Amino acid sequence: MKAPDNHSSFVENMSYFDIGLKHAFTWFSNNFGTFLFILFIGLVTVLVARNVNSLLERHFIKANNRLHMDPTSFRMFRHIVVALIYFLGIVVVIFSIPSLRTLSVALFTGAGIAGIAIGFAAQNTLSNIIAGLSLAIFQPFRVGDRLNIMNEYGKVTDLNLRHTVIITWDNRRLIIPNSIISNEAIINWTIEDPAVIWPIDVGISYDADIDQARRIMIEEARKHPNVMPPQEVQYSVVKPSLIKSETLNMGFIDPPVLHPVDPDFRERGEVKVNVVELGDSAVNLRMNVWFKDRNIAYSSGCEIREAIKKRFDKEGIEIPYPHRTIVYKNDPGSEKKVTGKLSHTEGDKIE
Repeated sequence: MKAPDNHSSFVENMSYFDIGLKHAFTWFSNNFGTFLFILFIGLVTVLVARNVNSLLERHFIKANNRLHMDPTSFRMFRHIVVALIYFLGIVVVIFSIPSLRTLSVALFTGAGIAGIAIGFAAQNTLSNIIAGLSLAIFQPFRVGDRLNIMNEYGKVTDLNLRHTVIITWDNRRLIIPNSIISNEAIINWTIEDPAVIWPIDVGISYDADIDQARRIMIEEARKHPNVMPPQEVQYSVVKPSLIKSETLNMGFIDPPVLHPVDPDFRERGEVKVNVVELGDSAVNLRMNVWFKDRNIAYSSGCEIREAIKKRFDKEGIEIPYPHRTIVYKNDPGSEKKVTGKLSHTEGDKIE
């Protein structure tokens, strides 16, 4: 049996490689002008897009200093303009090259099948773009608003055609696709009326004086600088739009009036303490406090709770431990009851 000639196979493969390289070089030589044109259009498109983006950003900063414009709609407009510039660059390249123009005409001719294929391939992208435009138009939230969404609390820092960026309370960046965030239930703490009623829960013993505890809690709340003073806000149905309400302050229009305020919450700043539960070991009180913004409510509530604890210690009002009764059974005819304080564990029945 004759052995295969490795040398001849190698020479044959090299000849194929030389032929392919020659064809590639010939094609590149014949289409060198086209290649340079594509490169030139690509560079021009990138430079124009970047310069327009920077120009719009600088213009927004200047306009915002004078008109206090809402950044949400402007950011979406800027992203759309930049995307259109890139799209126009691609269109110029396609219709400037005969072979690509013929291919594009063929694709448009079979637009039915091609549209279905592209629709399935880009379903997520298209849904994010449509959802992003919907969010920018209807504005359930705006850039700068503070939200509770997907069990997270944070501030909206960007809204573009694909996703929304939220910086959380612990400095994480939460990036949510627009198609997902548009289907989520959102708590917007900032939109329309940023003032919030914040609950502070405290339990006192059954022997403590409820009226005295209520008085102390209200006094400590009033001492905190972030607690809103009693006030009445006029009711209006005017809603903020692209231009914020401060722009309309011309001397005869009061900016707070331009925020829609529910008539049930027109009077604000009152501090109320109610008995919400008669628990197993404590009388649970809830104090509702007004803050001007959700951003300061949590930390201020913690500070007020600490001040109440120190004042209770000073005034002799007890915050009790859970009480449990343990029954020891020595024999069927005698039993002994012991009552004590348990800090974290419950007493069990022991036989």
